[in-house]
Amino acid sequence: MPVMTELPRRPSRPARALRRAALVSGAAALALSFAAGDVSANTDLSATSFTPDFSAMAQLKDVVSKGKGKIGVLLPETTTSARYTSFDQPYLEQAFAKAGLSKDDYIITNAQGSESDQLTQAQSAISQGATVLLLDPISSGAGAAVEKYAKEHGVPVIDYDRLTLGGDREYYVSFDNVKVGELIGKGMEQCLTDWKVKDPNILVMAGAPTDNNATLFKQGYMKVLDPKFKSGDYKNAGEPAGTWDPSVARTTFEQQFTAHNTINAVVTPNDDNANAVISYLKSLKAPPHRFPTTGQDATLTGMKNVLAGYQCGSVYKPIYLEAQAAVALAVYLRAKETPPDALVNGKTMDGQQKKDVKSVLLTPVWVTPKNMADTVVKDGFVDAKQLCEGGMAKDCQAAGIKQ
Repeated sequence: MPVMTELPRRPSRPARALRRAALVSGAAALALSFAAGDVSANTDLSATSFTPDFSAMAQLKDVVSKGKGKIGVLLPETTTSARYTSFDQPYLEQAFAKAGLSKDDYIITNAQGSESDQLTQAQSAISQGATVLLLDPISSGAGAAVEKYAKEHGVPVIDYDRLTLGGDREYYVSFDNVKVGELIGKGMEQCLTDWKVKDPNILVMAGAPTDNNATLFKQGYMKVLDPKFKSGDYKNAGEPAGTWDPSVARTTFEQQFTAHNTINAVVTPNDDNANAVISYLKSLKAPPHRFPTTGQDATLTGMKNVLAGYQCGSVYKPIYLEAQAAVALAVYLRAKETPPDALVNGKTMDGQQKKDVKSVLLTPVWVTPKNMADTVVKDGFVDAKQLCEGGMAKDCQAAGIKQ
């Protein structure tokens, strides 16, 4: 008789169920593994990843390889601040290079304060193949014109450092500007105590009303000072019209001080305006550590005034962080990919449109003699030799700053 071959037994239902579960589990695990790899590639980069050596930018090389077109960078001017040529442009170039982009992959222009030129430069960048624009608007009006044109040509825009009110951008990259203002307010508060200012009568100055950042700065320092004004601990001597022009700021302060000579402190929104006020106070023979002023931008002049005891401190905004965050966002948009949630860590209200703009908000630092050596000097933002010359050697030594 032929040998009967025994057919394999069909597994029982419980066994079949277990096998299916195992297969599903394995497939799910594999999918999760691949997903985890994708997530790792796309979400490891956060708003706190950036460092002075730009090493985090290397994580973007795969994203860069997927992108097409150029990135157009539109800087505003050099009149009121040398930062754009001294820091922003070289830091942006370094960030592009570390991310794997060549010089042919980006275009950087500066409008030198001309709104019409900024629009022309945007149009030129798009005609040269820009698929993303990084815009620091001269004004919200100029920014809105650029963003309208870009949208008509299918090019996304990232607002850089300043928000375009009423604009049409995808993202905004800056420091937390309300936090900047809070640091100014808290710096004034601490200074009034440290310098033993009696019956503080504070003039509250501001930046230009056309600059949304100035609005946010003031929102921040009034958040700190308003409770003191309401309680009567401090007196609000007035809130004159804002400006970023130091000569106008000096004239404004002279007029206010002449009319109200009991003013004994002034909130100044940046170092240049503070220096204008300090120059006038010095002409009146005001001694150091008597009449507090505040500042922002951690300029060389500002740091000297801080060391000399004419300015309480200054807000330092490490531009190398802002440049890297902006380039990272631009790289994702160039590749038509959604940036990681950990990178886009906040929202900023467009007060004109009454809507939030997805934002990368970086952390500013209040600089005083106590931490100057470990911040602006260590980062090379301020040159120690220049800081300590001109009779400042003792002040530098006291602050632990080595030339």
